[in-house]
Amino acid sequence: MVAATLTRPAGNLSLPTEGMKSTTSAGVCACHGRPQVDLLLRKSKVVREGERALSIRAQEDRGRAWAEENGYCVRKVWRENLSAWSDVKRPQYDAAMTAVLDGEVPCLWVYALDRFSRKGAEAVVPILGRARVIFDYERLDSSEERDRKWIIDRAETAREYSERLSYNVRSTKAKQRNEGRWLSQAPFGVVADPVTRRLRPDTAPYLCLIDGQREVSPWDVVSRIFRKIADGISGRALAKAMNREGLRTVTGAQWNVSQIRRIVIHPVYEGWLTVAHGGSHEPMQYVDTDGQPVRCVEPAVVDQMIPAELAARARRVMSGNQLIPRTRAEGRTAHPLSRRMTCAGCNRAASLSGTSYACTTQKLGGLCPAPVSVSARALLRFVVQQWADQLHNAADDDDVMLAVAERWQALARPEDTQALRDARAELKAAQAKLDKFHADDASGTFYVGRSARYRIPHKVAAEAQMDIAEARIAELSGGGRVDITFLTEGHAAEFWETAAPELRRDLLGLAIDSVVVSKAPRGMGSRFKGSERVSIRWAVSEDARLEAEALTMAA
Repeated sequence: MVAATLTRPAGNLSLPTEGMKSTTSAGVCACHGRPQVDLLLRKSKVVREGERALSIRAQEDRGRAWAEENGYCVRKVWRENLSAWSDVKRPQYDAAMTAVLDGEVPCLWVYALDRFSRKGAEAVVPILGRARVIFDYERLDSSEERDRKWIIDRAETAREYSERLSYNVRSTKAKQRNEGRWLSQAPFGVVADPVTRRLRPDTAPYLCLIDGQREVSPWDVVSRIFRKIADGISGRALAKAMNREGLRTVTGAQWNVSQIRRIVIHPVYEGWLTVAHGGSHEPMQYVDTDGQPVRCVEPAVVDQMIPAELAARARRVMSGNQLIPRTRAEGRTAHPLSRRMTCAGCNRAASLSGTSYACTTQKLGGLCPAPVSVSARALLRFVVQQWADQLHNAADDDDVMLAVAERWQALARPEDTQALRDARAELKAAQAKLDKFHADDASGTFYVGRSARYRIPHKVAAEAQMDIAEARIAELSGGGRVDITFLTEGHAAEFWETAAPELRRDLLGLAIDSVVVSKAPRGMGSRFKGSERVSIRWAVSEDARLEAEALTMAA
């Protein structure tokens, strides 16, 4: 306990002095006719090494003994198991103070001044001369004039001790973090060395899948999550798959989307030290006094962690900043217009049924105000003609032709296209990160207090990520345009006729996103007129799409 700097003989801590409002009938026990007292009991959640703190139960026993000895009846017991320092909210303390200051109860008993508050004089001055608060350990009474100086001195001594202890704890933790030590419980998938507190992948089996006779470690699960999410598997689908296989968390619970997301966004799986931020559920990457991130793994273990590129891709996919192109399953060749058909009546898909495209809503028993039904052969003939005319008449810098060039490059050189797609997704993610920084900064509540040191490093990191992404896009885009002259200058129709059946669908997809067909105005059996019934949604380039998205978000 905090040693006293002043000493004096103990006073008589008995009934309140004459004239104080605590002797009113409002503070008298109806059963015993004695004045009432409340007990305020507090014990910190964490008992520091070397600190002997009286338990809540022991404090209560002592308070009741004081009440009995001094002729009081205990009205209410306020219990707290939290810190009395910094900005911690103390609803029990606030309620107890309100009760004694408003005269609801004549007296408040506290075991010791440092159990009452460690905020110094600012906490005790409001009660001096206004309410009776008994500090049992120090044998001080706030209603006694001669105790005022002693109470203030002891409160300031407790505050000084708490400030010094808090500084020492912060300094020690900062030193340990700068050394890369993980100070709390290690997250799922990694384990901390008991001596160095450095992390490493947890490869010890925690589950055996009976069907495959294989043992699964927490790190196996983490690695799988990053790979599958990066490949475009949704968090919900992955959670269902792992639950079907019998995989469980270390607590035995089933996997869900939130748990998977917490793993994907956590920098620890790349080997970076993090700290918690009170205003956010997401971990914050720790930076040292030089503003540099700190590794929480040994140098030899870095290569065993999740690669940075895989982690970044998984986060972009999960956040929706990167779309994964889907490939059709192997089997018979799909019709050239398959999955591009839309019924104008309900704005839902129209699928191939026999020799015609028909409204899917009606086929499934739903209601469509104007269900479409059209000959697949006649429709295809009209669409191909429109496609060929568009490629022939469009200027080289037309947005449709830019989209055709991009998509043909994706077919002819998929590796280059994927790199450019990744770079654009990285730019989108970088922009989102910079936007989040500005939003947090503008709130005025995020980068405050101890978090203020992270403000500039976060800003610099977000801007650097954007610079790198923009430079990468410029590098990949400067490799020259692909040759699509075989589709221009009137050659598109000829190329279509000689193309293999499996290529024809891709050729239409170079310039067409969807085909919307309306119901025949004169009913079934009438002659098909594409100009009256068909509307084609032409492709747009990636740059045009991103610009449109930005305008939509700004609006």
